[in-house]
Amino acid sequence: MRISRTLVSCAVAAAMTGFAGGVQGSGFALIEQNASGIGNAFAGQAASAQDASTIYFNPAGLTRLPGRNLVFAGHLIKPSATFGNTATTPAVSTVLGAGLFALNGNGGDAGDLAVVPNAYFSWQLNPQWHVGVGMSAPFGLKTDYDANWMGRFHALKSEFRSVNVNPTVAFKVNESFSIGFGVNWMRAEAELTKAVNYSFVASAGGIPGVPNNTEGSNRIEGDDDAWGFNLGVLFKAGPNTDVGVSYRSAMNYTLSGSAAFFGRPAAVQAVLAGAAGAAAAAAAQVGDSPVTADLKLPASFSIAFKHQVNPNLDILGDATWTEWSTLQALNIIRNTGFVLESTPFNWRDTWRVGLGFNYRPNQAWTLRFGAAYDKTPTSDTYRTPRVPDQSRTWLAIGAQYKVSKAGAIDFGYAHLFVNDAAINMTGPPALTAAQAAGRGSLIGRFDNKVDILSIQYRHSF
Repeated sequence: MRISRTLVSCAVAAAMTGFAGGVQGSGFALIEQNASGIGNAFAGQAASAQDASTIYFNPAGLTRLPGRNLVFAGHLIKPSATFGNTATTPAVSTVLGAGLFALNGNGGDAGDLAVVPNAYFSWQLNPQWHVGVGMSAPFGLKTDYDANWMGRFHALKSEFRSVNVNPTVAFKVNESFSIGFGVNWMRAEAELTKAVNYSFVASAGGIPGVPNNTEGSNRIEGDDDAWGFNLGVLFKAGPNTDVGVSYRSAMNYTLSGSAAFFGRPAAVQAVLAGAAGAAAAAAAQVGDSPVTADLKLPASFSIAFKHQVNPNLDILGDATWTEWSTLQALNIIRNTGFVLESTPFNWRDTWRVGLGFNYRPNQAWTLRFGAAYDKTPTSDTYRTPRVPDQSRTWLAIGAQYKVSKAGAIDFGYAHLFVNDAAINMTGPPALTAAQAAGRGSLIGRFDNKVDILSIQYRHSF
């Protein structure tokens, strides 16, 4: 089933507006799928089943929600990613190394303020069967550097946006055991830009008439949609202990779009118009064309618990595995079969662990606390400025206030302490020798952090 591009674009824009990634969720996964869990650093979400957002974390949890339930959540996210240069070298204009480009600045803060929403609805059909639907953004990325920074030939803007629609069904086998299953349709859109070293391209192809230090830019765009599933079980391991196990499938994309180049010098433009041989092959590298790129977004598996110590105190915990080893390289291929861009990632599978506490001082209020550790999938060898990711530690606080028997407001705040992210793009294996010369090396460290403020309203009827 195809959904109109206009509607999809509106949904994507609403679900994912300007989020800068690489410093918040593992890789570019977004765990901010409700505001009721942020105060616990999202620990134990597959076992808590506290509202209709369980559709995302564990669909079996719907059987704990009587009647009909609505959830609307929003997250104000302020990530920061700033580059500190240590030994970067400039790009060269010719294959012989003449005509060094200026290094210029460090790129500014690549992070942007963003608002990310979620929405969920659940409905109890009878004592055993429950259904629901959720809308969320499971993956997102945006880094955006100053146009003239020293790493401009490696990356300027990198953006990945997603919107996921997740109809779900759950069945209560008995009072202790439930199962749930959901179907996921997810739209993905990507945009990559960087500066282009036209002088180096002309020198390599023997195209005369292009002065040293001639540069422009390019933009690569693509989109696709894919289907997947999520499933889970929720059971009582004791009178006061719930255990949840959930799985979200991988999703396969072939992003289709275009590559456009800007600021091409007249000599290169003339070769594109009709020359043959080596010069034409070189010029073709910076010609406009349709492109495709295969991308497999990772599966994930989570096991979680929630234990009620007494009527006032809960302990929550979880461990979540993400199959980031699906992302080994990103190859952008022209319709002629020419590989326009090949970026090795060699990412590894990761684990995230979290621990949280709920404390209820009275019937109206619930106070939340949490911490988590999220391992990066990348390494110093393959880290790129497009995704300057590193491992991070979450510290979070939050609360819920019941405004009535049917309604409650959840809110919370988290700060993520991100390890310094070293980058060492000097040549193989991250770059070819030609790329290292034409783009320059990029050697330094990223200082990353993120602050998240979330709020949610839920209503039962």
